[in-house]
Amino acid sequence: MKLYEMADRVSFGFSAENPTGSKSGGSRGKDCEKLRPCIEIAPGETAVLMDADGPGMIRHIWFTGYVGHSFILRVYWDGEAFPSVEAPLSAFFGCAYDENAGDMEGRYPYLNSAAVLVAPGRGYNSYWEMPFQRHCRVTVENRGETAQTLFYMISGWYGAVPENAGYFHALYRQEHPVRKGRSYAVVEGIAGKGCFVGMTLAAGMNGNNTCWVEGEIKMYLDGDAFPTMNYTGTEDYFCGSYGFGNDILLKRYQTYSGLYAGMFAILGDQREMYNQQQRFLLYRWHIPDPVYFAKDFRMVMDNLGWTGPRYDDYTTVAFLYLEKPTVLPHTLPSDAEMCMR
Repeated sequence: MKLYEMADRVSFGFSAENPTGSKSGGSRGKDCEKLRPCIEIAPGETAVLMDADGPGMIRHIWFTGYVGHSFILRVYWDGEAFPSVEAPLSAFFGCAYDENAGDMEGRYPYLNSAAVLVAPGRGYNSYWEMPFQRHCRVTVENRGETAQTLFYMISGWYGAVPENAGYFHALYRQEHPVRKGRSYAVVEGIAGKGCFVGMTLAAGMNGNNTCWVEGEIKMYLDGDAFPTMNYTGTEDYFCGSYGFGNDILLKRYQTYSGLYAGMFAILGDQREMYNQQQRFLLYRWHIPDPVYFAKDFRMVMDNLGWTGPRYDDYTTVAFLYLEKPTVLPHTLPSDAEMCMR
Protein backbone atom coordinates (compact mmCIF):
# COMPACT_ATOMS: atom_id res chain seq x y z
CA MET A 1 0.00 0.00 0.00
CA LYS A 2 1.28 3.45 -0.94
CA LEU A 3 1.42 6.22 1.63
CA TYR A 4 -1.10 8.31 -0.28
CA GLU A 5 -3.68 5.50 -0.45
CA MET A 6 -6.38 5.92 2.18
CA ALA A 7 -6.77 2.88 4.45
CA ASP A 8 -9.22 1.80 7.13
CA ARG A 9 -6.62 1.83 9.87
CA VAL A 10 -6.25 3.40 13.31
CA SER A 11 -2.78 4.22 14.63
CA PHE A 12 -1.56 3.19 18.07
CA GLY A 13 1.44 4.10 20.20
CA PHE A 14 2.46 2.36 23.43
CA SER A 15 4.94 4.26 25.60
CA ALA A 16 5.70 5.13 29.21
CA GLU A 17 3.45 8.18 28.81
CA ASN A 18 0.65 6.07 27.29
CA PRO A 19 1.16 2.50 28.60
CA THR A 20 -2.26 1.30 27.40
CA GLY A 21 -1.76 2.72 23.91
CA SER A 22 -5.34 3.93 24.02
CA LYS A 23 -6.77 6.83 22.03
CA SER A 24 -6.20 10.09 23.94
CA GLY A 25 -4.41 8.05 26.62
CA GLY A 26 -1.19 10.01 26.68
CA SER A 27 0.28 12.53 29.13
CA ARG A 28 -1.94 14.86 31.15
CA GLY A 29 1.07 17.10 31.66
CA LYS A 30 1.21 20.75 30.77
CA ASP A 31 3.28 22.17 27.93
CA CYS A 32 6.98 21.38 28.38
CA GLU A 33 6.19 19.06 31.31
CA LYS A 34 7.31 15.42 31.44
CA LEU A 35 5.32 13.20 33.77
CA ARG A 36 6.50 9.66 32.91
CA PRO A 37 9.09 9.54 30.14
CA CYS A 38 10.43 6.12 31.14
CA ILE A 39 9.86 3.11 33.37
CA GLU A 40 12.06 1.34 35.88
CA ILE A 41 12.20 -2.44 35.82
CA ALA A 42 13.29 -4.14 39.04
CA PRO A 43 15.49 -7.27 39.11
CA GLY A 44 13.37 -10.30 38.25
CA GLU A 45 10.47 -8.12 37.06
CA THR A 46 8.77 -8.44 33.68
CA ALA A 47 7.25 -5.24 32.33
CA VAL A 48 4.36 -5.45 29.85
CA LEU A 49 4.99 -2.83 27.18
CA MET A 50 2.09 -3.68 24.89
CA ASP A 51 -1.09 -5.72 25.35
CA ALA A 52 -3.55 -5.28 22.51
CA ASP A 53 -6.26 -7.07 20.58
CA GLY A 54 -5.97 -7.32 16.82
CA PRO A 55 -5.95 -7.40 13.98
CA GLY A 56 -3.09 -5.01 13.50
CA MET A 57 0.57 -4.46 12.75
CA ILE A 58 3.58 -3.26 14.72
CA ARG A 59 5.61 -1.01 12.41
CA HIS A 60 8.21 0.60 14.66
CA ILE A 61 9.85 -0.17 18.01
CA TRP A 62 12.25 2.23 19.73
CA PHE A 63 14.26 1.60 22.91
CA THR A 64 16.90 3.45 24.88
CA GLY A 65 18.06 3.71 28.48
CA TYR A 66 19.47 0.39 29.62
CA VAL A 67 19.50 -1.74 26.47
CA GLY A 68 21.91 -4.51 27.46
CA HIS A 69 21.74 -8.30 27.53
CA SER A 70 20.03 -8.42 30.95
CA PHE A 71 16.83 -7.07 29.34
CA ILE A 72 15.04 -9.86 27.47
CA LEU A 73 12.55 -8.87 24.76
CA ARG A 74 9.64 -11.25 24.22
CA VAL A 75 6.67 -11.04 21.86
CA TYR A 76 3.62 -13.31 22.11
CA TRP A 77 1.15 -13.68 19.24
CA ASP A 78 -2.58 -14.42 19.33
CA GLY A 79 -2.79 -15.32 23.02
CA GLU A 80 -0.16 -18.06 22.97
CA ALA A 81 1.60 -18.84 26.26
CA PHE A 82 4.99 -19.11 24.54
CA PRO A 83 6.94 -16.25 22.94
CA SER A 84 7.71 -16.16 19.22
CA VAL A 85 10.37 -13.50 19.81
CA GLU A 86 12.86 -14.07 22.63
CA ALA A 87 16.23 -12.34 22.65
CA PRO A 88 18.34 -9.90 24.65
CA LEU A 89 17.64 -6.34 23.54
CA SER A 90 21.27 -5.78 22.56
CA ALA A 91 21.56 -8.89 20.36
CA PHE A 92 18.15 -8.31 18.71
CA PHE A 93 19.45 -4.96 17.47
CA GLY A 94 22.84 -6.31 16.42
CA CYS A 95 24.81 -5.02 19.43
CA ALA A 96 25.39 -8.16 21.49
CA TYR A 97 28.65 -6.74 22.89
CA ASP A 98 26.65 -4.21 24.87
CA GLU A 99 29.31 -3.76 27.55
CA ASN A 100 31.55 -2.04 24.97
CA ALA A 101 30.37 1.53 24.50
CA GLY A 102 32.73 2.51 21.70
CA ASP A 103 34.18 1.08 18.53
CA MET A 104 37.84 1.10 17.46
CA GLU A 105 37.59 4.78 16.60
CA GLY A 106 35.94 5.72 19.89
CA ARG A 107 32.47 6.17 18.40
CA TYR A 108 29.14 4.57 19.22
CA PRO A 109 28.41 1.64 16.89
CA TYR A 110 26.12 2.98 14.15
CA LEU A 111 23.88 0.65 12.14
CA ASN A 112 21.87 2.25 9.33
CA SER A 113 19.71 -0.26 7.44
CA ALA A 114 16.23 -0.83 6.05
CA ALA A 115 15.08 -2.96 9.00
CA VAL A 116 17.12 -1.74 11.99
CA LEU A 117 18.68 1.57 13.00
CA VAL A 118 21.13 1.84 15.88
CA ALA A 119 21.71 5.56 16.31
CA PRO A 120 24.55 7.18 18.31
CA GLY A 121 23.78 7.19 22.02
CA ARG A 122 22.27 3.69 21.72
CA GLY A 123 18.92 4.51 20.20
CA TYR A 124 17.57 1.12 19.07
CA ASN A 125 14.99 1.10 16.27
CA SER A 126 13.21 -1.81 14.58
CA TYR A 127 11.21 -1.41 11.37
CA TRP A 128 10.36 -5.11 10.96
CA GLU A 129 6.71 -5.56 10.00
CA MET A 130 4.96 -7.58 12.71
CA PRO A 131 1.33 -8.43 11.86
CA PHE A 132 -1.04 -10.12 14.28
CA GLN A 133 -4.59 -11.37 13.90
CA ARG A 134 -6.10 -11.67 17.38
CA HIS A 135 -3.69 -10.41 20.01
CA CYS A 136 -0.19 -9.08 20.69
CA ARG A 137 1.75 -8.88 23.94
CA VAL A 138 5.27 -7.39 24.21
CA THR A 139 7.30 -7.71 27.41
CA VAL A 140 10.78 -6.94 28.72
CA GLU A 141 12.23 -8.95 31.61
CA ASN A 142 15.09 -7.69 33.76
CA ARG A 143 17.35 -10.67 34.51
CA GLY A 144 20.05 -8.50 36.04
CA GLU A 145 20.83 -7.74 39.67
CA THR A 146 19.92 -4.05 39.70
CA ALA A 147 16.92 -1.98 38.67
CA GLN A 148 17.25 -0.42 35.23
CA THR A 149 15.50 2.31 33.28
CA LEU A 150 13.82 1.81 29.90
CA PHE A 151 12.50 4.39 27.44
CA TYR A 152 10.29 2.89 24.73
CA MET A 153 7.80 3.50 21.96
CA ILE A 154 5.90 0.79 20.07
CA SER A 155 3.79 2.12 17.22
CA GLY A 156 1.69 0.70 14.43
CA TRP A 157 -1.93 0.39 13.41
CA TYR A 158 -5.11 -1.59 13.91
CA GLY A 159 -6.84 -2.81 10.77
CA ALA A 160 -7.34 -5.78 8.50
CA VAL A 161 -4.33 -8.06 8.03
CA PRO A 162 -4.15 -10.55 5.12
CA GLU A 163 -5.23 -14.05 6.12
CA ASN A 164 -1.97 -15.49 4.81
CA ALA A 165 0.23 -13.08 6.80
CA GLY A 166 3.08 -14.86 8.58
CA TYR A 167 4.11 -14.25 12.18
CA PHE A 168 7.44 -12.61 13.00
CA HIS A 169 9.89 -14.77 14.99
CA ALA A 170 13.32 -14.03 16.47
CA LEU A 171 15.59 -16.83 17.69
CA TYR A 172 18.67 -16.22 19.87
CA ARG A 173 21.67 -18.56 19.97
CA GLN A 174 25.24 -18.41 21.21
CA GLU A 175 28.33 -20.60 21.51
CA HIS A 176 31.19 -19.16 23.58
CA PRO A 177 33.28 -20.61 22.03
CA VAL A 178 32.12 -22.40 18.90
CA ARG A 179 32.96 -26.09 19.12
CA LYS A 180 36.15 -26.43 17.06
CA GLY A 181 35.65 -28.38 13.84
CA ARG A 182 31.84 -28.26 14.02
CA SER A 183 29.45 -25.90 12.26
CA TYR A 184 27.59 -23.31 14.33
CA ALA A 185 23.81 -23.63 14.03
CA VAL A 186 22.12 -20.27 13.43
CA VAL A 187 18.70 -21.96 13.02
CA GLU A 188 17.70 -25.55 13.66
CA GLY A 189 14.56 -27.25 14.90
CA ILE A 190 12.22 -24.98 12.92
CA ALA A 191 9.32 -26.81 11.26
CA GLY A 192 6.45 -25.57 9.12
CA LYS A 193 5.98 -23.13 6.28
CA GLY A 194 7.78 -19.81 6.30
CA CYS A 195 10.70 -17.70 5.16
CA PHE A 196 14.05 -16.73 6.63
CA VAL A 197 14.56 -12.97 6.48
CA GLY A 198 17.86 -12.24 8.18
CA MET A 199 20.22 -12.39 11.12
CA THR A 200 22.62 -10.50 13.35
CA LEU A 201 26.06 -11.82 14.27
CA ALA A 202 28.49 -10.81 17.00
CA ALA A 203 31.85 -12.55 16.55
CA GLY A 204 34.60 -12.41 19.16
CA MET A 205 38.00 -13.69 18.06
CA ASN A 206 39.85 -16.30 20.12
CA GLY A 207 43.35 -17.57 19.52
CA ASN A 208 45.40 -16.06 16.69
CA ASN A 209 44.14 -12.95 14.89
CA THR A 210 44.54 -14.28 11.35
CA CYS A 211 41.66 -14.62 8.90
CA TRP A 212 38.41 -15.85 10.50
CA VAL A 213 35.99 -15.46 7.57
CA GLU A 214 36.63 -18.57 5.47
CA GLY A 215 33.62 -20.39 6.92
CA GLU A 216 30.74 -21.22 4.55
CA ILE A 217 27.07 -20.48 5.26
CA LYS A 218 24.73 -23.35 4.38
CA MET A 219 20.92 -23.42 4.33
CA TYR A 220 18.97 -26.69 4.26
CA LEU A 221 15.39 -26.50 2.95
CA ASP A 222 12.58 -29.03 3.37
CA GLY A 223 14.54 -32.11 4.31
CA ASP A 224 17.70 -31.36 2.33
CA ALA A 225 20.51 -33.86 2.81
CA PHE A 226 22.85 -31.24 1.36
CA PRO A 227 22.41 -27.46 1.39
CA THR A 228 20.41 -25.69 -1.29
CA MET A 229 21.83 -22.26 -0.42
CA ASN A 230 25.61 -22.47 -0.04
CA TYR A 231 27.66 -19.28 0.36
CA THR A 232 31.40 -19.43 -0.15
CA GLY A 233 32.59 -17.50 2.90
CA THR A 234 31.48 -15.58 5.98
CA GLU A 235 32.30 -12.12 4.65
CA ASP A 236 30.72 -13.07 1.31
CA TYR A 237 27.43 -13.96 3.00
CA PHE A 238 27.42 -10.55 4.68
CA CYS A 239 27.89 -9.06 1.20
CA GLY A 240 31.55 -8.14 1.65
CA SER A 241 34.70 -9.67 0.21
CA TYR A 242 38.37 -10.35 0.94
CA GLY A 243 38.14 -10.17 4.72
CA PHE A 244 36.21 -6.88 4.61
CA GLY A 245 39.31 -5.27 3.11
CA ASN A 246 41.82 -6.83 5.46
CA ASP A 247 43.16 -9.30 2.87
CA ILE A 248 44.14 -6.96 0.04
CA LEU A 249 45.54 -3.48 -0.61
CA LEU A 250 44.67 -1.57 2.58
CA LYS A 251 45.51 -4.52 4.87
CA ARG A 252 42.97 -3.37 7.43
CA TYR A 253 39.26 -3.81 8.01
CA GLN A 254 36.76 -1.24 6.81
CA THR A 255 33.29 -1.06 8.34
CA TYR A 256 30.15 -0.49 6.28
CA SER A 257 26.40 -0.30 6.87
CA GLY A 258 23.96 -0.70 3.99
CA LEU A 259 20.25 -1.21 3.46
CA TYR A 260 20.45 -4.97 3.75
CA ALA A 261 23.92 -5.93 5.02
CA GLY A 262 26.87 -4.61 6.95
CA MET A 263 29.87 -5.17 9.19
CA PHE A 264 29.14 -1.98 11.02
CA ALA A 265 31.48 -2.03 14.01
CA ILE A 266 34.73 -3.43 15.36
CA LEU A 267 34.75 -2.98 19.12
CA GLY A 268 37.56 -2.18 21.50
CA ASP A 269 40.65 -0.02 21.29
CA GLN A 270 43.25 -2.33 19.77
CA ARG A 271 46.07 -0.01 20.87
CA GLU A 272 45.51 -0.86 24.52
CA MET A 273 47.67 -3.51 26.18
CA TYR A 274 45.81 -6.76 27.00
CA ASN A 275 42.92 -5.84 24.70
CA GLN A 276 43.76 -7.84 21.60
CA GLN A 277 40.51 -9.74 21.01
CA GLN A 278 38.74 -8.22 18.03
CA ARG A 279 34.95 -8.12 18.15
CA PHE A 280 32.85 -7.73 15.04
CA LEU A 281 29.17 -6.74 14.69
CA LEU A 282 27.39 -7.80 11.47
CA TYR A 283 23.91 -8.14 9.96
CA ARG A 284 22.30 -9.51 6.83
CA TRP A 285 18.63 -8.89 5.93
CA HIS A 286 17.00 -11.08 3.28
CA ILE A 287 14.35 -8.46 2.52
CA PRO A 288 14.76 -8.44 -1.28
CA ASP A 289 15.77 -12.11 -1.32
CA PRO A 290 13.86 -14.05 1.39
CA VAL A 291 14.59 -17.75 1.69
CA TYR A 292 11.33 -19.71 1.45
CA PHE A 293 10.64 -23.18 2.83
CA ALA A 294 7.52 -25.33 3.04
CA LYS A 295 8.34 -27.90 5.74
CA ASP A 296 11.51 -27.07 7.64
CA PHE A 297 14.61 -24.89 7.67
CA ARG A 298 18.14 -25.24 9.03
CA MET A 299 21.08 -22.83 8.70
CA VAL A 300 24.68 -23.31 9.82
CA MET A 301 27.92 -21.32 9.67
CA ASP A 302 31.43 -22.73 9.66
CA ASN A 303 33.97 -21.05 11.94
CA LEU A 304 37.01 -21.37 9.70
CA GLY A 305 40.19 -19.42 8.97
CA TRP A 306 43.33 -19.81 6.88
CA THR A 307 44.81 -22.03 9.58
CA GLY A 308 41.77 -24.33 9.73
CA PRO A 309 38.81 -24.61 12.14
CA ARG A 310 38.62 -21.93 14.82
CA TYR A 311 36.95 -21.62 18.24
CA ASP A 312 35.65 -18.05 18.24
CA ASP A 313 32.64 -16.74 20.20
CA TYR A 314 29.50 -16.53 18.05
CA THR A 315 26.23 -14.87 19.07
CA THR A 316 23.30 -14.64 16.67
CA VAL A 317 19.66 -13.69 16.35
CA ALA A 318 17.78 -15.18 13.40
CA PHE A 319 14.61 -13.58 12.02
CA LEU A 320 11.84 -15.54 10.31
CA TYR A 321 8.18 -15.32 9.34
CA LEU A 322 6.28 -18.53 10.05
CA GLU A 323 2.78 -19.58 9.07
CA LYS A 324 1.68 -19.73 12.71
CA PRO A 325 3.13 -18.83 16.11
CA THR A 326 5.74 -21.48 16.90
CA VAL A 327 7.59 -22.56 20.04
CA LEU A 328 11.23 -21.55 19.73
CA PRO A 329 13.55 -24.58 19.72
CA HIS A 330 16.15 -23.19 22.15
CA THR A 331 16.10 -21.91 25.72
CA LEU A 332 18.09 -18.83 26.70
CA PRO A 333 21.42 -19.15 28.50
CA SER A 334 21.60 -17.60 31.95
CA ASP A 335 22.25 -13.90 32.31
CA ALA A 336 25.81 -14.61 33.48
CA GLU A 337 26.46 -16.84 30.45
CA MET A 338 25.44 -13.98 28.14
CA CYS A 339 27.99 -11.60 29.61
CA MET A 340 30.34 -10.53 26.80
CA ARG A 341 33.19 -8.05 27.07
